[in-house]
Amino acid sequence: MIAAERRGANLTILKDNAPVRVNTPETIPSQAHSPKPGRHNSKQNRTTKHMKTLLTLVSALVLAGTAFAGEYPDISVSELKKAIADKKVTVLDVNGSAGYAKGHIPGAIDFRAKKAEIASLLPSDKSSLVVAYCGGPTCGAYSAAAKAAKELGYTNVKHLSAGISGWLQAGEATEK
Repeated sequence: MIAAERRGANLTILKDNAPVRVNTPETIPSQAHSPKPGRHNSKQNRTTKHMKTLLTLVSALVLAGTAFAGEYPDISVSELKKAIADKKVTVLDVNGSAGYAKGHIPGAIDFRAKKAEIASLLPSDKSSLVVAYCGGPTCGAYSAAAKAAKELGYTNVKHLSAGISGWLQAGEATEK
């Protein structure tokens, strides 16, 4: 003897007084194409793992960059150009002597060549503006000159993070 009873999405069939559970057609497509709850296929697991790793790395780099960049305040190309025109800045080029010879911000000091005598080349007023720069936003060489100025007691040390590449992109002239 066979009897049928429907409860929600399930249809219970009794065969010889023993229940046989059968899914109705409307539930089959969604169950057939989705993994069991709490499980993902291995490709999804790898993708999720890689995304988490990438996000963690990017977050760490942003935090590290923010902490590192905060050591010396940034100065824009236009602010530096005005300070140079007003003769209110000492600029330190940290691109190396070969890079300095190819072209540098007007009035800049070749830090690599003049490192030993930098104390005598900086102004006597320790609150004077001192700006260090190197190749561009990803270059960290500027910090050697900024640190040297700070260790000599200068309190207004800034970083041109745009570097020589940003200076040139802004259409500004260089000296050779």
